[in-house]
Amino acid sequence: MSIFSIGLSGLNAAQNALNTTSNNISNVYTSGYNRELTLLGEGRAGGGVEVNDIQRQFNRYVASQLNSATSTASALQTYQTQITQIDDLLADRDAGLAPLMQDFFSALEGLAGAPSDPAARQGVIGAADTLSAQFRSFDRYLQDMQEGVNGQIKDEVTQINNATEQIAKLNREIALARARNGEAPNSLLNQRDQAIAGLSERLDVRLVVQDGKTYNISLPNGQPLVSGTNHYQLETMESSSDPQRTVLGYRDSGGNTVEVKESVITGGTLGGLMTFRSETLDKVQNQIGQLAVSLAIGFNEQHAEGVDSNGDPGEDFFAIGQPLAYANARNTGTADVVDTRFDDVTDLQAADYTVRVTDDTTTPPTVEVTRKDNGEVLDTADVSFVGNDLSFGGVVLTFDDATNLVNDDRFEVQPVRRAAQDMESLISDLDKIAAGEAAGSGDNRNALALQALQDELLVGGSATVNQAYAAMVSDVGNRTNIVEVNLAAQEGLTEQLQAVQQSESGVNLDEEAANLIRYQQYYQANARVIDVGSTILDTILGLRA
Repeated sequence: MSIFSIGLSGLNAAQNALNTTSNNISNVYTSGYNRELTLLGEGRAGGGVEVNDIQRQFNRYVASQLNSATSTASALQTYQTQITQIDDLLADRDAGLAPLMQDFFSALEGLAGAPSDPAARQGVIGAADTLSAQFRSFDRYLQDMQEGVNGQIKDEVTQINNATEQIAKLNREIALARARNGEAPNSLLNQRDQAIAGLSERLDVRLVVQDGKTYNISLPNGQPLVSGTNHYQLETMESSSDPQRTVLGYRDSGGNTVEVKESVITGGTLGGLMTFRSETLDKVQNQIGQLAVSLAIGFNEQHAEGVDSNGDPGEDFFAIGQPLAYANARNTGTADVVDTRFDDVTDLQAADYTVRVTDDTTTPPTVEVTRKDNGEVLDTADVSFVGNDLSFGGVVLTFDDATNLVNDDRFEVQPVRRAAQDMESLISDLDKIAAGEAAGSGDNRNALALQALQDELLVGGSATVNQAYAAMVSDVGNRTNIVEVNLAAQEGLTEQLQAVQQSESGVNLDEEAANLIRYQQYYQANARVIDVGSTILDTILGLRA
């Protein structure tokens, strides 16, 4: 190889190195860009140099760790944003339920001190109206959050589907580029890895690299989202067990939409939303409902023990919502729940239940009742099925015809979830307050009993209304603190991994500036080689002359 060929190979190598360095500098602030490095090797034809590769500085292992950490941090951030709203609502000293319940019982104390005083009676009615309105307000707020979560889930699924479609397209473009050039353009690889990182912020996924080239992505349960150049869309749908709840679904090979279990969806914004809903939002709604039902029914029962100013037995003081029950959309039997009511409120728990038919050959059918928050199956002694009436956990469900139940039919039962939405004070007539046990205007015995309810274990047979509310506030506060601590720790880990990733893949301007000088000198030196070669050739030609 001549001196000219050697010099030209050096010029070409220097030019490639300068181009690579320039590209790094121009993309220093480009999200998802990975620094490139020009790899040089000895020429194969007896000298010189050749460019072996423009190598992308990308560590797949670090990227996978970073995506996983980002997914967890995104879920915790979403959870923290949501639960903070509930924590602020419950702990508000002015807008919370605790001061209003105290005002209500204080009004009853005033009634007991002056049972015939119209002002005292009006004070009770006013406090009851305010307390009922606040229960309804809490229910609306929490239900708005449920609907907000539904809407956010739909938005997240749209973004996830867009991301998986993009990744599938990039798989195709990368494969075509490899077929044409033997190597994929680094820009396409960067775009694909950036799309994976963006997807991880929304959902925890499993990434498998096929043949070291193609990205296949699936849910943790193995359901594929991207397989080579094909992508499979997630769908949002009504839960088969609860029509008010938006869940995920996918189409199976038969074209049927299959519901994805909520426990499968973890990580990312979507996982954070679903975890918050199942762990906190559902629970708080049930606790508020349980508190409202326990107070309303307990108060109504005691009010009925007294007599009003007209000598009539006390009427219901509060209205309250009834238990909710939904037949599963996949039931094959035709039986349906036509009525629900409360039974013994001391058996009520702040939980939902699933009723499943296990034997339809008995009369009535045999059922299994599972408490959803802890997975506990109720003892058969705590479940009664007589005729068309099924009783458990402080509620009674009435079926239109229990003989039409078939094996594996399921029903979602929410005893107290939305009970507070219908809480209302029913008495506006001052004379209708049953303050006494006899018709005398000065009788305050029932007013004393009503006032004493604040110390009775009305809630689940184990807590007073104030204790139950305080426990709920404490539970949400503790959970909020835990989420915040976990989020801070996860953000710290994510920052560490980002630093590791940037140290390997990020562009360092100082380093690139030094490379510019180095490769410029390299270029000039090779140009000098050619210049020397030309001088030598001219000298040789001159000798001949």
